[in-house]
Amino acid sequence: MEERLLGSEAKDISDLKERIWTESKKLWRVAFPAMLTRVSQYGMFVITQGFIGHLGKVELAAYALIQIIAVRFSNGILLGMSSATETLCGQAFGAGQYHMMGIYLQRSLIINLATGTILLPVFIFAGDIFKLVGEQTDIANEAGYISLWFIGILYFFIFSLTIQKYLQAQLKNMILGWLSAVAFVVHVLFSWIFVSKLNLGIPGAMSAMIMSSWLIVIGEFVYLFGGWCPNTWKGFSSAAFIDLIPILKLSISSGVMICLEFWYNALLVLLAGYMKNATLEIAAFSICLNIIAWEFMLCFGFLAASGVRVSNELGRGDSKAAKFSVKVAITTTTIIGIFFFIICLVFSRKIAYLFTSDDEVAESVTSLNVLLAFSVLLNGVQAVLSGAAVGAGRQKVVAYINIGCYYLIGVPAGLLLGYVADLKVKGIWMGMVIGVVMQSLVLSYVTWKTDWDEEVNKASERLNKWLLKPSDHQESNDLLQ
Repeated sequence: MEERLLGSEAKDISDLKERIWTESKKLWRVAFPAMLTRVSQYGMFVITQGFIGHLGKVELAAYALIQIIAVRFSNGILLGMSSATETLCGQAFGAGQYHMMGIYLQRSLIINLATGTILLPVFIFAGDIFKLVGEQTDIANEAGYISLWFIGILYFFIFSLTIQKYLQAQLKNMILGWLSAVAFVVHVLFSWIFVSKLNLGIPGAMSAMIMSSWLIVIGEFVYLFGGWCPNTWKGFSSAAFIDLIPILKLSISSGVMICLEFWYNALLVLLAGYMKNATLEIAAFSICLNIIAWEFMLCFGFLAASGVRVSNELGRGDSKAAKFSVKVAITTTTIIGIFFFIICLVFSRKIAYLFTSDDEVAESVTSLNVLLAFSVLLNGVQAVLSGAAVGAGRQKVVAYINIGCYYLIGVPAGLLLGYVADLKVKGIWMGMVIGVVMQSLVLSYVTWKTDWDEEVNKASERLNKWLLKPSDHQESNDLLQ
């Protein structure tokens, strides 16, 4: 009997290992291209910051303000709005409703183009806005000038993010990874030529970013229209203008979820700008946040992967597979987080000099290494849990959690520790970490208590409600011809 029991246990362990290995392969199939895409695309911002940072402290602080506040503001909205595409296309792909994916893409592009245009004044009047909220005049003026260059990046976000979610949902995002990697190399080359060799300064650095970014969009259009998505792209259709209001509601929920998270860091940078030595504080804080954000791009791959895997399995009707995928993803990102936790503790000073030549700024970054290490450790769990919520279409729930943990706990804690306890930028960051810890704990509890069978039913109802028969889709195409 003991031999039989041991044999059964060994078989169970073997089956579990096989399930983990199979699920890991499925996750990495989405995660690796998503990582390559996000690391490369965000790397362009980091490279640009590096070139501009070596022009001077004011230029570095101004770029940090516009990137972390205005760009993060708009990117958060558009990334969040695009998450609706991820939910709908992922569940449609799992349910075999391939013809609907192209329609969902077109609906999201319509909504995101309108949203991006509404955001234009933020970039046009950024300098005046920063002055209005009390930022130093020299930093605000320089930020206002840089923000005008970012208008081209705003429309890059609209097309790139939406098409990215569409391709990702059908496991065709490797092309995005390669396009982004090539664009990153081109960006480094252009930045070196324009800034270091031709001494074009800020115009050179920003021109390099715009040209490299739009290279990605051109590649996405070639892939989409060139016949590489025959099952999901059937051409432009008037059906894209049907059911825009329900899509808009889901997009807004998605946008709020992501924005509250992105704006959280941006608000803390803004608070750092009110300190006595604002230029130093903003420069050091922005470098740390860029390091966190770049590491988060790796974790973002698993946010995307868990979103795709959960949405595919819910669309397919397999609740157990969706739940198991979340467990494997959390374990994997925790291991990645521990690795970068150690890296940040050991090499923080060397990392700082990648962004600045100023010893005072580098020293300030080094003094924040413990908080930096804990922040990168938390990124993984937070990303996977948010991705699972996107896959299930539960963005509204996460939005409420973000409001409570970030803005009712994290920001007040940061203000108290930074200004009342006089811990300065360290105190502000401690408040940020407290908010992230609370968010991770609440999201973990919500995910643990989730009835995944009920989520399958909700996904089925959503897809059936907006389903157009292939014949209806063809009739809509005929109307456009």
